[in-house]
Amino acid sequence: MTLFNALQMIFFFRSLKALTVTMALQLTGLIAVSQQYQLTAKSFAILNLKHSGMEQVAKAVARKDYEDASQQLLAYFRSRKGALTVQASGKHVNANVQQLADDILQHQFKPHKGYGTFDYGKDINWQYRPVQDQLLSTFLHRTTFWESLASVYLATGDEKYAREWILQVQDYIKKNRQGAHPDDQQFAWKAFVVSFRLNNWASFFNQFINSPHFTRQFLMEFLQFYNEQANYVMAHYTDIGNHRLYEAEHLLLAGTSFPEMVNAGDWRRSGIDVLNAEIVKQVYPDGMQFELSPGYHIGTIGTFLRALKMVKDAGLQKEFPERYSNWVEKMVLAVPKFTFPDYSFPLYGNSFLTTKATMLNNYQAWSQAFPENKEIQYFATDRKSGEAPQYLSGALKNAGFYAFRNGWNEQSTVMQIKAGPPAEFHSHPDNGNFVLWVKGRDFTPDAGSFVYANVGNNENAKRDWYRSTKAHQTLTLNDQNITNDAKLKKWETTRLPLTGKKQAGTLEILSYTNPSYKKLDHQRSFLFVDQSFFIIIDKASGEATGKLGIHFNFKEDVNPVLDKQNNLAYTTYDDGNNLLIQNLNPDRVNMREEASFVSYEYQKETPRPAFVFEKMKTDTSAQTFVTVVYPYNGSKPPEILIKENAGHSYAQGHINLTLTINGKSRTISTNQL
Repeated sequence: MTLFNALQMIFFFRSLKALTVTMALQLTGLIAVSQQYQLTAKSFAILNLKHSGMEQVAKAVARKDYEDASQQLLAYFRSRKGALTVQASGKHVNANVQQLADDILQHQFKPHKGYGTFDYGKDINWQYRPVQDQLLSTFLHRTTFWESLASVYLATGDEKYAREWILQVQDYIKKNRQGAHPDDQQFAWKAFVVSFRLNNWASFFNQFINSPHFTRQFLMEFLQFYNEQANYVMAHYTDIGNHRLYEAEHLLLAGTSFPEMVNAGDWRRSGIDVLNAEIVKQVYPDGMQFELSPGYHIGTIGTFLRALKMVKDAGLQKEFPERYSNWVEKMVLAVPKFTFPDYSFPLYGNSFLTTKATMLNNYQAWSQAFPENKEIQYFATDRKSGEAPQYLSGALKNAGFYAFRNGWNEQSTVMQIKAGPPAEFHSHPDNGNFVLWVKGRDFTPDAGSFVYANVGNNENAKRDWYRSTKAHQTLTLNDQNITNDAKLKKWETTRLPLTGKKQAGTLEILSYTNPSYKKLDHQRSFLFVDQSFFIIIDKASGEATGKLGIHFNFKEDVNPVLDKQNNLAYTTYDDGNNLLIQNLNPDRVNMREEASFVSYEYQKETPRPAFVFEKMKTDTSAQTFVTVVYPYNGSKPPEILIKENAGHSYAQGHINLTLTINGKSRTISTNQL
C-alpha cells in the first residue's frame, strides 16, 4: 500500500466516524423529539382534514399512519401559497441586521430598539430581566427580534440561521408552558403579548418552512403550540383599549394564516366581532381614538385597515359592514387636524417622534383604502395633487384636540392644543398643554414619555416626571398633577374684526375650563390674533390656596435669553425665525428657570430650556396670568406693552385690551370668554 493510499484510508475512516457521530446525534435528537411528542390521532385533531389540499394527510390519518400523515402535512405547507424559499443569491444584507442575526446565534438578543443587546445565557433564560422595565420583557416574549434570523436566512441560504431559529422555538415552548412561572400572565402569557407571537410566528413559519431543518416533528410541535396560543388569546382578551384591538387583529390573522386549523373559523369570527364592536366604543364621533395619543391613534388606524384587507383577501369582506370602513376613514381625516406641515405631531400620550417618510407611507396606504378621498390624496402626494382641507384652524371637539393655523405649507404657523376629557392608559394629565410650530420649527415640543412602563408596583421616577403636569405647558397648583376633564366654553374661528388705530385684523378664540384640582378650576383662553401671534389668559378660581405656576419650555437646540426682571424669554436662532414668550401681568409675578427634558425616542432624552411664571394664591379670590406668545423675524424681540381699557374684566370674561407692539397699538375686544 502506498503512502497516498494509506492516507486515503485514514481520511475515509475519520470521515466515516464523523458521519456516524453526526447521524447518531441526529437520530438521538429525533428519538428525543418523538419520545417527547408521540404522534397519535389526537395530534391531528387540531386540523380540518377536509380542507382543500389536505386529502393525502386525511388518507394517512385514516389508515393511522401518523408519520406519513405528518410528512404529507409538511409537503402541503411547503407547497402552500406564501411559503418562501431561500434566495441564496448572495444578496447584501444590512450590516445591522446581519449583526443582530449573528448575535442571536450566541443567544444575545435585542428585544427592544430602546436598549442594547443582552446575553440571555448558553441555556436561554427567558425570565432574565436585565433592566427594570417590564416593556423589555414583554418585547422579549413577543419574539419579534427573530426577524433578523429570517431575513439573513432567506438572503444567504445559510442553514445555521434556520437551525437556530427552530432550536430556540423549541426551547421557548419547553420553558414557557402556561403556568410555568407565577407572573407569566404579565409577560409570556399576557394575551396582548401572545397575540404578537401569533402575528410573528405566522411570518416565521412561511420564512423557514422550506428549510431541511424544519422537520415534520417540529411542524407538529409548532402547530400544537400555535393552536394553544390562539385559543388562549380568544379566551383572555384585554377588557378595553388598544391592546384589545391588537389581540383581535392578530387572532384574525391567525385564522387567515392557518385556515387548515379546526378553530380557524372561530378565531376569524372572534377577531371580526371584537373589531366591529370596538371601533364604535373606542373611536369618538370626531374620529379620534379614545386614548388621546396621536401615535396610538395612527397605530389603531393600521389595525383596523389591516383587518379589512385580511378579510377581503380571504373573501370575507361582507363580515365588516360599510359603517366600519366609514369609521376608519373618519379616523384618517382626523390626522391632519393634529399634525404639523412637516407631517410630525405633538408627542402627547406616550407618542414618539415620527418621520415625514413614515407618514407619507401611511397616507399612501390610506389613500389606497379610500381612493376617492381627495383630502387624503393631498397628503399622500405631499400636497402635489388632491385637495387641501377646506379649513385652516380645526378642532376634534370630542377628543379635545384644537389647532390654530394660518396655512398648510412649510411657512405656516400652527399651534396644537390639548384640552380634552379624562383618558386612561397612555394619556397624561396635561390639559392646556400646547405645541407651537412656526416656519418649519417646533419651538415648544411636548416632553414625550422616555419610558412608560413600571416593573410590578415599583415606581419609575423618569416615567412619573414625563407624565407630570409640570412637564407640560399648562397651569399647576404647588406643582401637583391635574385632573383632565375639560369643558369647552368657546371655539370661534370665524374671522372677527379687530379695532385698532391703523388696521383691522382677525381674532380666533379657544376657551375651556378644567377642574384641575379638588377646589381649583382652571380656565384657559387662547386668542389667535391676526393669524400671527397668541395671547394666553389663565384664570385660577376656587377655595384652594398655594403656589400657582404656568410652565413653558423651548426646543432643546437653542440657548435662549431668560429675562427674569422683565418676565420674558426669547429664542436666539441665527436664521431669524424666533419666538418671544412674555408675561404681561400688572400684578407681581415671579419668573423661575426649571429643569426640563424632551424625549423623542424610547429611553433617550435631552435637557431643554424651561421656565415658569409663578405667584401665590392666598385666598378665595381668582388669580389671572396674561401671556403673549409672539413669533417674530430677526434677532431682536419686539417690545410689547399692554393696557386694560374700560369695561375690561377677566373675572366676568370681558376682554378689552390695548396691545402696543414696537410702538404700534391695537385694541383686542371680546365679551364671550
